[in-house]
Amino acid sequence: MPLVCLTDFQASAQERLSKSSWDFIEGGAGDGTTKDNNVAAFKKIHLRPRYLKDVSEVDTKTMIQGAEVSAPICIAPTGFHCLAWPDGELSTARAAQAANICYITSTYSTCSLEDIVTAAPKGLRWFQLYMQTNRQLNQLLVQRVEALGFQALVITVDVPMLGNRRHDLRNQLDLKSNLLLKDLRSHKGQINPMPVLQMSPIDSSFSWSDLSWVQSITQLPIILKGILTKEDAELAVKHNVQGIIVSNHGGRQLDEVLPSIDALTEVVAAVKGKIEVYVDGGIRTGNDVLKALALGAKCVFLGRPILWGLACKGEHGVEEVLNIIKNEFRTSMALTGMAMSTLHRGESVLHRAIVGRLRNL
Repeated sequence: MPLVCLTDFQASAQERLSKSSWDFIEGGAGDGTTKDNNVAAFKKIHLRPRYLKDVSEVDTKTMIQGAEVSAPICIAPTGFHCLAWPDGELSTARAAQAANICYITSTYSTCSLEDIVTAAPKGLRWFQLYMQTNRQLNQLLVQRVEALGFQALVITVDVPMLGNRRHDLRNQLDLKSNLLLKDLRSHKGQINPMPVLQMSPIDSSFSWSDLSWVQSITQLPIILKGILTKEDAELAVKHNVQGIIVSNHGGRQLDEVLPSIDALTEVVAAVKGKIEVYVDGGIRTGNDVLKALALGAKCVFLGRPILWGLACKGEHGVEEVLNIIKNEFRTSMALTGMAMSTLHRGESVLHRAIVGRLRNL
């Protein structure tokens, strides 16, 4: 039976992966309330179609940080892709390049940055950075990605410490010991048998005042991932970053926060068009993409669905997942009377009562 939607890939991936790997990919923090609400919140937003418009040619292309992508649907940073497929991030990078979209490569990749670039030399790549306590390591990583042609630096801000992920605790999952993270080796590339994450844990002291140091060591645009509030969005603008990804880490960090799509409107209003705003979390259909754009997102990023595709068919599975949701999005645009995805300010595609409710949250 063919896999025709993203949830088909979800079911197939679960059958193929070990319980511990599946739980790591699919699990959320706490009771999983936020993880589930990320998906459910989209279903509470209703579309308001307009007809008798020329949609004979629908253009899904858009620009993010000055680069063109084939659709406002890109790949969020997720770690440990070798859990899902033997060559892990190499397959993901090739699929992103083939689709002409952006792939945010994780600090916790199981393939080296050099190998990822070699696998997809023409791909649009951003690098996601978890700030380590070892500042020299941070600087070496940033300089390395800049030299390799990555075009933006995405700093994850919502992990000062790891969330309460019960599935991983029950499974006694220890990725630090079982998978060597090649990009946290010493800068000369030597393999260190000691778990590198224990050597340089995430820096829980990193704060707004430290952003200027990051800005001093790179020319790359800086995007903050994990912003959910008006106050932090305003601080992001004040500190001269170039973008925000509205995200609750797929419900894997603090449970019982707002679904990403419900937080989006507050953040978009706060930045007043001064920087680009993106969103991830709970996006499963083309309708979801359209709703996010109508609420002000410049682009959406997919996390778990990419890993589902990878687990099912490797590179080709990721390509299929991207093609399915891009085709769904194109259909959603046409059926609501939109011919260009760049018209994301179009509140008219959403029911006005829903827009008002979200603005008053």
